[in-house]
Amino acid sequence: MTDPAHAQAVALFRYGLIADLLHMPLGSRGLYPRLREKAALEYVIPGSSRTRVAAETLRHWLKDYRRGGFDALFPKDRSDRGRSRALSQATADALLSLKEEQPYLSIAQLIAALGPTPTESAGPAASTVHRLLQRAGLMERGSAAQDCGDQDRRRFAFAHPGQLWMSDVMHGPSVTLTGSRVRRKTYLIAFLDDATRVVPYCAFALSENTQAFLPVFKQALLRRGTPQRLYVDNGANYRSQQLALVCARLGVALIHARPYQPQGKGKQERWFRTVRAQLLPTLTEADTASLEALNRRLWAWVEGEYHHSPHRGLDGLTPMERWAQSEQPPRLLDPRLDLDELFLFEAKRRVQRDHTVSLDGRLFELDATLVGQTVTLRYDPATAASRGIDVWHDGRFVERARALDAYANCFVRRRRPTQVLEPDAPASAPRPTGLALRHLRGPNDKER
Repeated sequence: MTDPAHAQAVALFRYGLIADLLHMPLGSRGLYPRLREKAALEYVIPGSSRTRVAAETLRHWLKDYRRGGFDALFPKDRSDRGRSRALSQATADALLSLKEEQPYLSIAQLIAALGPTPTESAGPAASTVHRLLQRAGLMERGSAAQDCGDQDRRRFAFAHPGQLWMSDVMHGPSVTLTGSRVRRKTYLIAFLDDATRVVPYCAFALSENTQAFLPVFKQALLRRGTPQRLYVDNGANYRSQQLALVCARLGVALIHARPYQPQGKGKQERWFRTVRAQLLPTLTEADTASLEALNRRLWAWVEGEYHHSPHRGLDGLTPMERWAQSEQPPRLLDPRLDLDELFLFEAKRRVQRDHTVSLDGRLFELDATLVGQTVTLRYDPATAASRGIDVWHDGRFVERARALDAYANCFVRRRRPTQVLEPDAPASAPRPTGLALRHLRGPNDKER
């Protein structure tokens, strides 16, 4: 049985390799060169000591995703488990290690160098070894991936909205927290469409973590559809598994910028410069009196000024004019998709003996049958206290747990454990009375 956590890691790894190829038809001319390029690179494969993936394997993953979505990329138990195969795992690993150490050896020399094995009565067939090395990417001469010369940087621009979104975070002004005089620093989380320079959505938040980023991403999807690619930084909020799962479910290729190379985010940085030059100097005390007031001022500027100002990078057109002129509209969200369900966070907890679990410093009460079990909690951080949390166990939904009400539990009648007589005890054994009886009563039981 495949471990669920390992299966999810494998599915995310597979999706990460094919995500930027989903927009290319299987028969297109540029697809197979891209597959060969990816097959020539080395990767850290979850649960495997191998470092390469064959081009044909990548093509099968593409077909699986187009047929069944992200769930089709989860590994499945082998149908031939427990039966002999052409090569044992030990023999295959030995051949791969030998080829990596001595790449000049031919297939015949590899088989001769391997010698007799205790699991195979005869040596492996040359065709079998060839398929093994071909799938591992060890049959090609040379490697373009080893070229570490100067990088080729070129200006790029996509033609249609939704082909590429960028996202980054900018440090913002301080605001006063609601109901207090404390001021907190803000962070501007923003998305930018590469082809049109339209801002799908942006908002100031009190932090730059995943819990602050995902609600902004959700609003961007509701307003401007689903992008094909999302180009982000290497911060912890962009490297979170939660964001990777959301993008995989939506069919969005999540692309991370190379570390210490900010050149690829030039358009996003240029938009932040516009914010600093045109918006921040005009803020008043009323605009920074609260986070809500600051976001109202931000969005009024984006929709009222920025989207309708001529842009030099768009040949003098405004972002909204460029968006309207596109012949290829962005992908709209599937109306059957439950976006609220998709964006729920997940956490694993063990249910305590008092029927509770702790989540972000708050206790939630679960059913007594789950005591001692490890459950998966799915929740919205912004509404967990009022909405409750969804409890899943063994892949099935169990209940929606509410926040613990300790005062209400004072009036809940406890179930008294059943008294079991010993086998050799007389049936007419005397019942406890007096002080002993008072010790057996619960705190809410009355004298009889």
